[in-house]
Amino acid sequence: MAPNRLIAPSDYTPFESEDEQIQQLKEWGLLSEKATKTKTFVYKGGGMQAVCTIGGYADKLTAVIEFEGGRQHCIHPSYLKEMQAASFGQRQSAAQSGEASEAAIEDASISSEPAATEAAAAVEAVLEEDIAASATAVEAAAPKAEAQEKPVKKAKKEKAPKLELPEEKIKMKATVKEFTTVPNNFSDTDDEVVIYEDVSIEEPMLELGAAWSSHSATLKKLELEVGDILIFECKVVAKKLTKHPVAYKINNPGKIQKQQQA
Repeated sequence: MAPNRLIAPSDYTPFESEDEQIQQLKEWGLLSEKATKTKTFVYKGGGMQAVCTIGGYADKLTAVIEFEGGRQHCIHPSYLKEMQAASFGQRQSAAQSGEASEAAIEDASISSEPAATEAAAAVEAVLEEDIAASATAVEAAAPKAEAQEKPVKKAKKEKAPKLELPEEKIKMKATVKEFTTVPNNFSDTDDEVVIYEDVSIEEPMLELGAAWSSHSATLKKLELEVGDILIFECKVVAKKLTKHPVAYKINNPGKIQKQQQA
């Protein structure tokens, strides 16, 4: 049984063959690309459902469907496609859109038949845009929600690049920072050491920052004090001081000169 409120086409182009019908339905998205046969559709509106077939088109955006008894109705293909979903009409938003569409179609039927056809197509096109916009919004929200669920990874601390230390004896400059002792596993007494700051190699110029050395008899003769600035020749190696964040060791400093403190 066809719905009571229909917009019959004033003029339309019927399909000349089933092949032409299948091709057009594929373009409208009403058949899959692999389909070899046409099919019937269900029109849902006005609180009822009716089986229909697509007999032709008023234009490329307006399909002409036929009900039992030969009655015809103009409809937007995308709107007809939405009607095929089992959930069509169940959602409140869809129900409201359906009521608006029926009201618009009823008003349009008062005017001339060509104008009514255009009004129905326009209403159905609006419905299609609303559905497409909703789908786009859902798709856009999905990756954002997924991104929020993922735990934030902590940025890895970048390691400082390893310095290339010269193997030969070099000239260095350093400032005495402190005197301390460190445990000696092979002796009953702790080792005395000197920790330096503002340490740099003079040639080639290279900043080391901090270094340490044994508080040898040679250094003790100089009666060093915190803040003394020294220039000397030595070898330097990468060897961390026990229990201190000092990565370089000064070996066998010689030709030591004390500079006047600023």
